[in-house]
Amino acid sequence: MSAHTPRAVEEDDIQGLVRFGYRKLTQASFLLLRVRNAASARQWLANCPVASAQEQSPPPRQVLHVAISCPGLRALGLREDVIQGFSREFLAGMSSDESRSRRLGDLGTNAPEQWHWGGRPDAVPHVLLMLYAWPGDLAAWQQQVLDGCASGFELMACLDTSDMDGVEPFGFVDGISQPSLDWQRKRPVRDEEVLDYSNLSCLGEYLLGYPNEYGEYTDRPLLRAELDPQAMLPRAEESPELADLGRNGSYLVLRQLRQDVGGFWRFVDAAAGGDPVRRELLASAMVGRSRDGLPLVESTGTPIEGERDPINSFTYEDDPRGAGCPIGAHIRRSNPRNADLPPGGWGPISRLIRTLGFDAQALALDHVSSTRFHRLLRRGREYGEGLSIEQALAGESGSGQGTGLHFICLGASIARQFEFVQGAWIAGTHFGGLHGESDPLLGNRLAGSDGAPADGFSIPADSGCDFRLAGLPQFVRVVGGAYFFLPGLRALRFIAKEP
Repeated sequence: MSAHTPRAVEEDDIQGLVRFGYRKLTQASFLLLRVRNAASARQWLANCPVASAQEQSPPPRQVLHVAISCPGLRALGLREDVIQGFSREFLAGMSSDESRSRRLGDLGTNAPEQWHWGGRPDAVPHVLLMLYAWPGDLAAWQQQVLDGCASGFELMACLDTSDMDGVEPFGFVDGISQPSLDWQRKRPVRDEEVLDYSNLSCLGEYLLGYPNEYGEYTDRPLLRAELDPQAMLPRAEESPELADLGRNGSYLVLRQLRQDVGGFWRFVDAAAGGDPVRRELLASAMVGRSRDGLPLVESTGTPIEGERDPINSFTYEDDPRGAGCPIGAHIRRSNPRNADLPPGGWGPISRLIRTLGFDAQALALDHVSSTRFHRLLRRGREYGEGLSIEQALAGESGSGQGTGLHFICLGASIARQFEFVQGAWIAGTHFGGLHGESDPLLGNRLAGSDGAPADGFSIPADSGCDFRLAGLPQFVRVVGGAYFFLPGLRALRFIAKEP
């Protein structure tokens, strides 16, 4: 389905999480609910104060967002033929089968049967409530929300968060690089080659009902008009006769990741022979940035389209071997910053040679899929107690609840965005032509299907032999996860109406 004449973006129908990270609302909690009484649950959802993507002045002190899993849609009474219009990944769920678990790296200690929640059908939340609040405002408001929805829902778990002042538990500045969404819809939406890395993304990469980077509308539930007689839903841009349940909504991925902060710093310290300077260099190489957020490659010197922060005006074109930022570094895996073709001349002959694979240098660089089709909009929050390097090296473990990240990302395609990035780039042992390596932070270290080890990390050198770390332990463990649909506000009210 190709793009039609664009309509104005309906900010008042989009949940604000798509647009805002709520950094000033430093307190947050994520409530995992199961439906107790469908009628009462629908009544509460029909009236709950969900925040939209419209700018507010002054900004709100409290914000609520609602996401619903596939089992949750069924528990609320949505028609099965409508539910079948969602993506196959959403319908199946994160922990649905061994093949998906293998692709995502959810094996061994990451296996769903060991998760605290989400690993079994009866442990998948029906509804996710996301609460954000000004410091000091969360506790009373959370209790008010729980009291209000108690007749319709039962609380499975409350995922608390921590304010680590923009630093993730390993001690690195986090949340620096995010795609810039084309809210004005000025980016051309047609399937053509893009020769330069851009940080600006078509809105349809993150919101259903809008064209994506292919110039296409992502499949979602489109309803005949008689199924929406009150015209509660917006109409589809490409098929105005159909009601669009997906428009202004997004898929939301939630994974609870527990981080072994002490194990990470003790391993790096041992590999560095106890030298603090070398320890910092090794840890930064594994991440791809220094702890203050500076990338290990130099700026391009020219602005990158859609990039507002000068610290992120870089690509890896001048670092093809990874001598500056190792190819397997975490940030390089999660966002390779490449375009549709390897770098080269602008002429048609040069492009043809690179496209056909006759340029040996270009062919060597063409191991990684084009970044623009696989971006993620991240909205995660840390949890637990932060540790300094000194505390980590001394063996302190922080709070008994553990420390880690509630990883949250938004996208219009679970398969092409989250599952591709997690499976091919993060868990993949052959990313960028590497062998025997998975993500140095997130990898599970289990041997591949061929039996080859996957516990290494290589740091190329400009001259001489590359440096290679072996025997990396697992630093991050998955302890819960699920796929959700973050509906537009009109879609939420439609789902909440009487079946």
